[in-house]
Amino acid sequence: MAKMSFAERLKNFFSFNKNRDDSFFEDLSDILIEGDLGAKNVFDIVEELEKNCKKQKLIEPDDILSELKTMLLPFVSSIDLTPQAGKVNVYMLLGVNGVGKTTSVAKLANYYKDQTNVIMAAADTFRAAAIEQLQLHGQRLNVRVVAHQHGADPSAVVFDAAEAVRSKGEGLVLADTAGRLHNKENLVRELQKIDRIAASKADEGCYKKLLIIDSTTGQNGLRQAEVFHQAVGLDAVILTKYDSTAKGGVAAAIGKDFGIPVAFVCFGEGYKDIRPFDPETYLDEFLGIK
Repeated sequence: MAKMSFAERLKNFFSFNKNRDDSFFEDLSDILIEGDLGAKNVFDIVEELEKNCKKQKLIEPDDILSELKTMLLPFVSSIDLTPQAGKVNVYMLLGVNGVGKTTSVAKLANYYKDQTNVIMAAADTFRAAAIEQLQLHGQRLNVRVVAHQHGADPSAVVFDAAEAVRSKGEGLVLADTAGRLHNKENLVRELQKIDRIAASKADEGCYKKLLIIDSTTGQNGLRQAEVFHQAVGLDAVILTKYDSTAKGGVAAAIGKDFGIPVAFVCFGEGYKDIRPFDPETYLDEFLGIK
């Protein structure tokens, strides 16, 4: 039996709850918390939603959902990531193990390779298969991969990749990094070192730090955003595993709590299964608005 999407559960809730009394909004809060918006955020939003619905006499599901969308929209923003021509651009991809980081590097390489000279940097030198995995993607995409031996200094890999881009006159380094949150202090120190090198090698305004979040991980994603944002300061989020069953509300929670925009969503296994993030489309899909 197929797993019900969050939007479908929300639709069912409206179908079975016809009254618009206090208990309706309390139950709606419970549903929205399941959507990974975060408990505190949900209580604040639903309290205001209830006031607005009573004031405007909104009782139809479409009208209530439309009002909810209007309230959530300020928390969700997109960012256009276009490598600057004639410059050395460096995008560092961050995230815990298992979120699809290396695959996202490959998808971005495929997305950008017709726009500029792309080099993938295998800066996750600790996970045994990470370097080989990225090299395999490079062969399939015909995109160069800069890699050192297993256990090498990750910042040296990024340095060499940026030098290779500069030798071509322009381009984009996509750096795959390690994500061992259970060893947080070492991870943070390592990322800060890579951060300093990347910032020094990229041209001004051409360095971006992108956090990969698994759309299905829920509130863990919010905690991950907090840790990485404190460590290096994030420019944007990329949502992976964004299919029909993903709740994805964590994007709104990250936007509200940290003001971080979303750059892309990844929704499949193929290299082309990535698209720029659109807040309107995201909220329509999240809330099941046609």
